Amino acid sequence: MLKGRCALITGSTQGLGYAMAERLAAEGCNIVLNGFGDAREIERKRRQLEDGRGVRALHHGADLADPGQIAALVEAAQQSFGLGPRSGGEPVGAFHTSRLVLPAMRTRNFGRIVNIASIYGLFATVNRVDYVTTKTALIGFTRAVALETVGQNITCNAICPGTVPTPNALLRGAGRRRGAGRAAGRAGGRRHHGRRDPDRWRLERQLAFLGSDTTVRVLDF
Repeated sequence: MLKGRCALITGSTQGLGYAMAERLAAEGCNIVLNGFGDAREIERKRRQLEDGRGVRALHHGADLADPGQIAALVEAAQQSFGLGPRSGGEPVGAFHTSRLVLPAMRTRNFGRIVNIASIYGLFATVNRVDYVTTKTALIGFTRAVALETVGQNITCNAICPGTVPTPNALLRGAGRRRGAGRAAGRAGGRRHHGRRDPDRWRLERQLAFLGSDTTVRVLDF
């Protein structure tokens, strides 16, 4: 479904972002990785995508807090591959990357934007005001862009997973268990029972579907 297209995935040098890069590469997508980390490890992962999946992959270390670097990231993706699906999970970065990729998507009459939000953009939790606020904003942004692209072959959707056992999430969980947050963690587990450890394979399948040519527009107001 995605063979020969390009996916720009922000925050994709580790964790869920890299897992999604692997999934899209398995579907035949060329990949633009973005994020920070050890240069040798990032290069190893980039080569793993190319050698293991037979696609082209590049890494761009743009800081998504800097609009100028975001512009350079999008330009590099467009010059190297053109641009198809875009995936990311941070509101400022999502705004600027979407702003920059939409003109080319409209010219081609094709584009898929998938934002990685969170269950905590729909339900609040304690001690995470910053995270809840940013993910709630990202869902609202997704809905607005989806409405603005109605009638074109461009979709904008959000995936809202629960807590995914990435290295960062596991470190936060360990810290909560060692401190006063233990009770809050148990309460959160009861409130969102069945959503705390979603199947990563299922999330990757959702991303592949939402990035495909055959996807339908999914809006939930």
